[in-house]
Amino acid sequence: MVVGAGAVVLVATGAVVAVVVDADAEVVGCATEVGETRFGVEAPHAASASRNATPIARRNRVVSTASYATDRMRSRSPALVAVFVVAALCTSCGGSAHRTRATGSTVAVTTTAPTTSTTVAPTTTTSTAPVSTTVATPNTTPVTTPPTRAPTPTPPPLLVTRLNGVGHAGQVIAVAASGYGANTATFTAYQRTTTGWQQVFGPWLANIGRNGFAPSGGKREGDGRTPSGSYGLSFFFGVRGNPGVKFPYRDVTGPWIVWDDDSASANYNEWIDTRAESAGTNPEPMHVPGVYDYGAVIAYNTARTPGLGSAIFLHVSSGGSTAGCVSLPTSELLSVLRWLDPARSPRIVMGTTAAITS
Repeated sequence: MVVGAGAVVLVATGAVVAVVVDADAEVVGCATEVGETRFGVEAPHAASASRNATPIARRNRVVSTASYATDRMRSRSPALVAVFVVAALCTSCGGSAHRTRATGSTVAVTTTAPTTSTTVAPTTTTSTAPVSTTVATPNTTPVTTPPTRAPTPTPPPLLVTRLNGVGHAGQVIAVAASGYGANTATFTAYQRTTTGWQQVFGPWLANIGRNGFAPSGGKREGDGRTPSGSYGLSFFFGVRGNPGVKFPYRDVTGPWIVWDDDSASANYNEWIDTRAESAGTNPEPMHVPGVYDYGAVIAYNTARTPGLGSAIFLHVSSGGSTAGCVSLPTSELLSVLRWLDPARSPRIVMGTTAAITS
């Protein structure tokens, strides 16, 4: 180390070295605190700089480096400059200071300390890093299964497919009662199509004879029952004018139009104009506004067998049971009458459900 006059240098790294230099660039003193030994070096003035510095021994006692330097400064001139150099020479218990020759105003100080090699045992550091564990998770995404639609129940076959006496008819009316003695029945109308039967009207409530249906072949004149069986239609009639039907239509023009229901009459079970023909005893009046506004003749007992019944019509309902006919409200009746077509050979099948189906 080279120290200029008047400078103070401190280097600290374990041992402490104090160097005092006066204005004449003379090393005034040097002391090193190395545990047990303290020593100093005094250098002569520049004129005698060629002589070797004489160690000033202060052995066997501990001297403060700062005190030592201060004492030396007091014994010198005011131009004395104190330089403290604290250097780290070594970590051992010894050191050496070498005399340094000062030239001019610069002093070179060289301090050599034994190098102690410190072996640092490798430190094993266990680094605990978070371990990322990936666990295979089963796919828990709910699988949406479309709700299973209950199969649409197959509707029961149409009644017309089970009716007796349909034959080749293209239009069929079914009048079915729950049993004998019932004076009302269910009225339903069907038509045949290229893909099968189709229901057109109903089911509606119809009135029948006051004593219900007679068993097949059991109808008798005046018994108040409606005959059972499969029948065609003869012609349509009414007190009112033709409502636009396809069948032949007869107007009831007055009270002289009657129906012969006398089993002993030659014209039994026929339409009679009394102005031209005899109608037997007590014929059925046809000029009855309301119930006979519109009607259709059901072709029952066309052989006119005496006593088996006569004047069986499909007509307007009076709101109650009949003497043996089938009746519907006006609007429903007109719908049926306009729909019926003689070209399609319509049939009306009447009776209890059990009697007319198979």
